[in-house]
Amino acid sequence: MAVDVRRKVPSVDALLRSDPARRAATSLGRPLLKRMLEDVLAEVRSAAALGEDPPPEEILLARALGRASHAAQGMVPVINATGVILHTNLGRAPLPERAARAAARAARSYTDIEVDRETGRRGKRGRHAEILLTALTGAEASMVVNNCAAALLLAMAALAKGKQVLVSRGELIEIGGEFRIPDILAASGARLAEVGTTNRTRIGDYRAAMSDKTGLILKVHPSNYRLVGFTATPSTADLAGLARKHRVPFLFDVGSGLLHHGHGHPADEPSVSDALAQGADLVAFSADKLLGGPQAGILAGRADLLDRLRRHPIARAVRIGRIQMAALEQVLAIIAAGREGEIPVFRMLRDAPEKVRDRAHVLSETIGGELEGARVVRCESSVGGGSMPGSSLASWGVRIQVPDAPAFAARLRTGTPAAFSRIEDRFILLDCRTVTDAQVPHLARAVHYALEGDEEHGHDLHGDDRHQAPNDTGAGHDVDG
Repeated sequence: MAVDVRRKVPSVDALLRSDPARRAATSLGRPLLKRMLEDVLAEVRSAAALGEDPPPEEILLARALGRASHAAQGMVPVINATGVILHTNLGRAPLPERAARAAARAARSYTDIEVDRETGRRGKRGRHAEILLTALTGAEASMVVNNCAAALLLAMAALAKGKQVLVSRGELIEIGGEFRIPDILAASGARLAEVGTTNRTRIGDYRAAMSDKTGLILKVHPSNYRLVGFTATPSTADLAGLARKHRVPFLFDVGSGLLHHGHGHPADEPSVSDALAQGADLVAFSADKLLGGPQAGILAGRADLLDRLRRHPIARAVRIGRIQMAALEQVLAIIAAGREGEIPVFRMLRDAPEKVRDRAHVLSETIGGELEGARVVRCESSVGGGSMPGSSLASWGVRIQVPDAPAFAARLRTGTPAAFSRIEDRFILLDCRTVTDAQVPHLARAVHYALEGDEEHGHDLHGDDRHQAPNDTGAGHDVDG
């Protein structure tokens, strides 16, 4: 009679009693190790149900220890060599040093986040950031919450619960993580009233949809895609005029957090100051995109409307913490002082291609001792993070030929230091626009570690095929001959 393979799977308690597990539990904690063992053994039992023999106990324990170690370690810094400046999966905007120091100070000490030091009484959270925001945008007042989706949720709950919100069909966007504007609107208690068509919406469509049941006009900038061709959309000024006539608020979600135009930003990327000047009652935007700050959502506009938002119960549920607030205050102070060059996102956007090329040459030379095939190439960077879709930045990077690009990229991601790259035409591409000068030697070291992994697997990285690269298409043109 065949033995059920599942009977060969050891128990969690048996593995926890082993000497390696006892030692690991002293540093990682028994609850965490037990949970990881349960997960590993559940996977093994599923495989055993299909007739697959379980691995030896030491392998099972090693898997659980690895997972527990990663969980206990938490997030780690990574080098972004993808060329995507606002990489959502990598945390979007890296903070300027001044903001990072302020966040660290706030984290390790008490702060005056919600107290008036002169009177000793309770104060308003975010008062310093709000002063800076009103000075920078020209708004009557402002408010900071934990992200832009929360800003929309709060605004619609406070201003339009039980009423209709007019939105163009072409602006019913998905903002990431499968969260969609209609879902946020429904959660607020407001009712969606679709206006116009996907590609063409006119002011007359809004006018025809207005009724005594309308509570808000919402305009959403499609910041993560572009609609081109036979299109039409009413101007901000026209929507503002219609809202004033019918005495309903007009909320414009500009998304990306561009405060003012300039420095090469596309003309169709709306700015906060322009939206307010053209009559928007409230403007919502993110702090961790083109503003270059921490994760936060910002609302700026009419003081009376923002007072209503502050009094709403959801305001407390979505309020920002002291660490993010400390960082945001410093980012805004840097912008107010005209020192945007201190903000990493601004530097990456403005770096001349020649400067990026010089950085790529330094990286190539640093890697070159280990790999002759590290070549400097032209490429294109993107803004990312749901900002300026369709826009690209001329850039330079280092292209590396390896036998298995996906496996090599995985070793870069899981190494120390961890580095993220692109794969183009079966090559590894390290875009140097999103790599700082200080990170270049660390990125080179990450490449060396990944190369050692290739050699351990028997791949020859210096063989005769290194000069037989296919012709590049799109980004990545060989300039070294």
